[in-house]
Amino acid sequence: MAGSREEKCENLNQSETLLEETFYVLSKKKSVFRVKLSKLGLCLINESEELIKEQLISINDIIGCRCLRSKKQKNSCACQSLARTSSIKVVDEKSGDHDDEDISAYLYIYAYILQNNGSNIHRDRTIITLRFRSFDKYEDNYKEAQRWRTVIKKLLNGESIEKKNIFEFGAIIPLKEDRRLLFLLNPKSGAGRGRALFQKKVVPILQEAEVPYDLQITKYANYAREFMRTANVFQWTTVVAVGGDGILFEVLNGVFERPDWLEVLNRIVFAIIPSGSGNGLARTIAHQFSEPYHPHPTLAATLALVKRHVEPMDIVRVETRSKIMFSFLSAGWGLLSDIDIESESLRMLGGQRFTLWSLARLIGLRSYTGKVSYLPLDERQQQQLPKMSTKTSVDPANVDFPDEVLLETAEMRTRLGSWYSAASRRSAYFSMVGSVYQSTTGSNNEEDEENGTKTPLVYGPGSQVAALTAPVPDNWVCLEGQFVMVHASYQSHLGEDCLFAPRSKLNDGIIWLLIVHAKATRSQLLHFLLGLSTGAHATSKDASGSIELVPCLAFRIEPDVSEQGYITVDGEHVEYGPIQAEIFAGLSRILVP
Repeated sequence: MAGSREEKCENLNQSETLLEETFYVLSKKKSVFRVKLSKLGLCLINESEELIKEQLISINDIIGCRCLRSKKQKNSCACQSLARTSSIKVVDEKSGDHDDEDISAYLYIYAYILQNNGSNIHRDRTIITLRFRSFDKYEDNYKEAQRWRTVIKKLLNGESIEKKNIFEFGAIIPLKEDRRLLFLLNPKSGAGRGRALFQKKVVPILQEAEVPYDLQITKYANYAREFMRTANVFQWTTVVAVGGDGILFEVLNGVFERPDWLEVLNRIVFAIIPSGSGNGLARTIAHQFSEPYHPHPTLAATLALVKRHVEPMDIVRVETRSKIMFSFLSAGWGLLSDIDIESESLRMLGGQRFTLWSLARLIGLRSYTGKVSYLPLDERQQQQLPKMSTKTSVDPANVDFPDEVLLETAEMRTRLGSWYSAASRRSAYFSMVGSVYQSTTGSNNEEDEENGTKTPLVYGPGSQVAALTAPVPDNWVCLEGQFVMVHASYQSHLGEDCLFAPRSKLNDGIIWLLIVHAKATRSQLLHFLLGLSTGAHATSKDASGSIELVPCLAFRIEPDVSEQGYITVDGEHVEYGPIQAEIFAGLSRILVP
């Protein structure tokens, strides 16, 4: 583990150093740190011991930094020394509540560092505080802190930096923020903790990264869908669904009810913050990009927002007898759909509702009569299928950083050069004051033909396969009989603990269709359900042919409508009857860690 960290530090040492400064630990004047900043990250070199110790903070783990100033202390006087580290309070310079007696400028660097303690892989929040007090004027110390901040910010934004231009940054070059996020929050998702989760877990990280955002809180079903259909969404660069998979389903389908749907998909990126019961997409993203998910599922998703790495994501066009909709997660008929819909009354239990209802449905097992057809992959596509991944963990860097590292420069250093501009615009900190918190106050205007309201038109890509009402093409595989379930997924996970299709990728253009025939025994079904948590069901061979998982490009389900049952799309209940789906590779874009 340590070898990996040393190798990274060696790589950083070989990378061009952009900035370098000597600092001291506030409580230990003899503890000397040489801090080097390069394009790879921040390296802290402790030279106070016989053996030089290096610690690396990768630029990929840093999310933001702010220049701050010490806060005015009550009953303070000029002769008082600075308070102990644990009691230092800082404020933005514009607050007017700063301590004029302290000439120091503080650079707070926020990082979420990967820790690997055996099976416990997680990210720890760490604050590196660099206290600049080398000069005898606050303005000069602030300019030096600002120089470091500007370089870090540019590195985080992926901008190219020439070392010869760095000294110009002392003039406080304005940092442009070209992002603005829109959060659509469902306060009733999961166990109803969405609003509190957003304020406690998401907002602090956005503030550390200085990302501006607006918030809309939904008040009724399909509000997010209506909002995306009618609003001027181009004022935002990213639309973030806060809730379960259902609210992102609303968001995407609102986009496809716009004539300019393609422009929206080209200009706007989507993201999800999990606070629902299933959270299949959020779990999929964390899994595919080897990011720790438990025990803090919102952390990986929120870090993805501020790091703004974008990946294409497949979208599936779904057609029923009366509707066309677009799906990003799954569609199903039978057992899993029964569990999803019938366990709604246990929503207050969160994800445990699925486990309890799975046992109930296993005892009262049902089967359904119908016909299942699918378009298989051709031979070339079969050969290109990804192999089962054996990777179970992330990069095992094991860095032991405390929660906070506070270092300071030497006091009152004589200024050696005129690197600074006379003009000094103080505080480059972007306040969240510009963010909007808004709840909808309109009445429920969900489209419903029975109530006389108009059903919106659906746009999006046209079908590339035979219509739902047309005969099944000859190159499709057709199965007819009785089924316990048929479930299609285009993501690896259907829920936090349901690894449904281990070989699925966000942008592989493949639907994974699971077919469970009625001849499957309860013992086989129990083994199958238990295997969903690890993906074991996808690797075990079923000699009886009762359970099969097949990759395909499109499928059609035609249930016997004289029976009663459930069909779901992305966990949403749709009409019981014929349904057909086909995949469009990489049609949308999603933020990933």
